[in-house]
Amino acid sequence: MECIFCNIVEKKSEAEILFEDDKIVAFLDIQPINYGHTLVVPKKHYDNFLTVPRNDLADIVKATQFIAGAVKRSVKADGFNVITNNGDSAGQTVYHFHFHIIPRFNEDFTFKPRIKNYGTGALREYADKIRSIISKYKDVYNGK
Repeated sequence: MECIFCNIVEKKSEAEILFEDDKIVAFLDIQPINYGHTLVVPKKHYDNFLTVPRNDLADIVKATQFIAGAVKRSVKADGFNVITNNGDSAGQTVYHFHFHIIPRFNEDFTFKPRIKNYGTGALREYADKIRSIISKYKDVYNGK
């Protein structure tokens, strides 16, 4: 399957590249939420956040932090969001892992998720489910 981000990395597709090193490329999103909306993309193809090796993720986060500061200052944003969409239900449309840096301004309509409340006992129930999986895969986290 053709990957637009791989094509940008390989210079087969055009992009307004803002920053590039041996591991990542950052470029403007062509459908921005706000002007300056930037994508930070690893040069290696990974489908989503969960498939990025830990060392590579650290490099991507380091670059994202640096670039976010530059974006914020350059467009005089009041703040910014750093997000990644993983899976269709989360809004992922390009299946090559990337971070969005979205400049935000005080007059923006902010992200307003529909907040839920846990019913009686549900908070502990969900916590137990998550802790169970964490416990099961803790060796993976520790590199064993």
